Amino acid sequence: MYNGIGLTTPRGSGTNGYVQRNLSALRAHQTPADRAAAWDIAPPKHREPDEAILEHERKRKVEVKCLELELKLEDDGLDEVEIAVKVQELRDKLNGDLASLSTTAKSLKPSDTHAIAAAKKTELDKMARAFGTKRDYIEGDAFDREKQEENRLRRMAEREEREKSREE
Repeated sequence: MYNGIGLTTPRGSGTNGYVQRNLSALRAHQTPADRAAAWDIAPPKHREPDEAILEHERKRKVEVKCLELELKLEDDGLDEVEIAVKVQELRDKLNGDLASLSTTAKSLKPSDTHAIAAAKKTELDKMARAFGTKRDYIEGDAFDREKQEENRLRRMAEREEREKSREE
């Protein structure tokens, strides 16, 4: 049996157990238009990075650096008390710099999905600021005539309020 297909054992079946695929079965093929329509129905979901996982990863990196220093100092033959003091100093220094550590998506491993998502989020925020996109922007509103008319009326009312306040 291979991948759950075929006989568990060919003994007593009168066959040699060789499995062939069925060439007469018709498969439904998707057209490019069908695949494009699938994106319109449900666009890909962007998952938010989990801050707890990112914080744990940063703390783990600090502990790795502390352990490396501890092993180096042990190899140098320092006393255990001195090692503990120096390691604690390094740990305090790195924990103080913990919030300022920022990584780029290029320097991350593919398995660091939450860090990649966080880097992508900051990159998209930076791009939105560069383009001047508002935070309350909703994709597709530019094509909604009713929404555009509502926005135009709101802007006109705000403009009239400003003019009245200037006249006073």
